[in-house]
Amino acid sequence: MKSWPEVYIPSIDSKFDTPNLQLFNSHSQTIEKLPSKKTFRMYVCGITPYDSTHLGHAATYLSFDLINRYLRAMKSEVLFVENITDIDDPLLVRAARDGINWHDLADSQIELFRSDMTSLRVLPPKFYIGAVEAIGLVTTKIEELKSAGAIYSVEKDLYFRVHSDPDFGSRSHLSVDDSLKIFAERGGDPDRVGKENPLDSLVWLSKRENEPGWPSIHGEGRPGWHIECCAIALGYLQPDAQDDFLIDIQGGGNDLIFPHHEMSAAQARVSTGKDFARMYVHTGMIGLNGEKMSKSLGNLVFVSSLMKSGVHPMVIRCALLMQNYAKDRMWSDDLLAQAQKFIADITLQLSKSECAPTHDVIQNILNALSNNLDTETVFAILQHWIKDCQNGDIGGKPGELSRALDALLGLAI
Repeated sequence: MKSWPEVYIPSIDSKFDTPNLQLFNSHSQTIEKLPSKKTFRMYVCGITPYDSTHLGHAATYLSFDLINRYLRAMKSEVLFVENITDIDDPLLVRAARDGINWHDLADSQIELFRSDMTSLRVLPPKFYIGAVEAIGLVTTKIEELKSAGAIYSVEKDLYFRVHSDPDFGSRSHLSVDDSLKIFAERGGDPDRVGKENPLDSLVWLSKRENEPGWPSIHGEGRPGWHIECCAIALGYLQPDAQDDFLIDIQGGGNDLIFPHHEMSAAQARVSTGKDFARMYVHTGMIGLNGEKMSKSLGNLVFVSSLMKSGVHPMVIRCALLMQNYAKDRMWSDDLLAQAQKFIADITLQLSKSECAPTHDVIQNILNALSNNLDTETVFAILQHWIKDCQNGDIGGKPGELSRALDALLGLAI
């Protein structure tokens, strides 16, 4: 599947120090430092294309864009892969509700997502892969799991024995009761008759009447959600046999910790014998004016709608980066106004021939970003610099700071 256009990234002068990136690992529940590496492998879970890109989506992809940019500033290569679940129950339900072809709905929303990512200046993945085009990888991965004794059938459907992975559950830190509750809420089927364990996950759904299916060695059908990401990540990131981990970063919103990332990691572990990810990195949810933002409440804010109303995409990007990526946080008119004022203020100062000193500002931004993407500190640093400029301080290089903001924060000012 086609990605979106490349984004130019200015280089960071070698006079600046780029400390190794530290991130909060959901598995260990601690902030850990990534090792120095020539190449990092990062997999970020994409959307199911049945609705436009809302601010929750945008916040997640902007957070991993910061990681991508920082690792590149460290002079490392980033092999970045993102999937798109272009066949799944929510997509079929939405298409049936609206009386349109599911494939047409998916295509329209995928194109809108690409447009939104382009406007927000998110670096594109090297491989942007749909579930449909990955069916061959999925069927091969199922065969590997079957060889490991981890697959069984319920009628014509295939399931993964989650406890084939002795570490199952260690990444999400949930009790059995909580796991069952969340599994049922997020696409699982714990009550299905014939399953060996309520938490066992579907890897191949046999074709249902009036639903699409694809031929395979497992019969006509379609992939389960978790096996899709496991197969795409390992198929396209091509793990380094010398590394203790298959990939470096598994990323997504914190609503994916369980069951999605737990299940995908378990399948990877059983099929390869190696730990899936060095770090599991998750972003917080975005609410609106004090309430959870959700489709059921009808209060989603869409990126495309904001831009149509006249909000500049760099203002949206700025607003979503001003707060800590890992926290659940709120979108509000006040936050949007703060971002608009910040963009106006810093644009004015960077347009001048003289400005306050910039060397320490850039270095302190690098230090803050290396510390678990501490963007709250980054924006505090920049606000202080704006005040110094307003007070008449000089000696800085506006072009150098502008390039750093572009390279590290993706803010084209």
